[in-house]
Amino acid sequence: MSEGALDKQINNYLVQSNVKQKKAVLTVVKTFAEEHRPNYSPWNEEGLITELDKRMEELESGKEKGYTWEEVKQRARQSLKAKIGE
Repeated sequence: MSEGALDKQINNYLVQSNVKQKKAVLTVVKTFAEEHRPNYSPWNEEGLITELDKRMEELESGKEKGYTWEEVKQRARQSLKAKIGE
């Protein structure tokens, strides 16, 4: 299949997609694009370090509670069970 035909088919499906689906597609496409940038590093994203520093400061000051790894896993399992109906 030619690149033009692929583009057309992809566009036809995107038009039919809802916002949630389009966001998922965008995430996948961005991931593919980033894999092809040899010097790409998420640590170089604008504002990432600033945001991480802010969050760490909030945790250390007690402004934010934070969660243990066990709490995170438990919440993820509960969320998954609720979604699949178990």
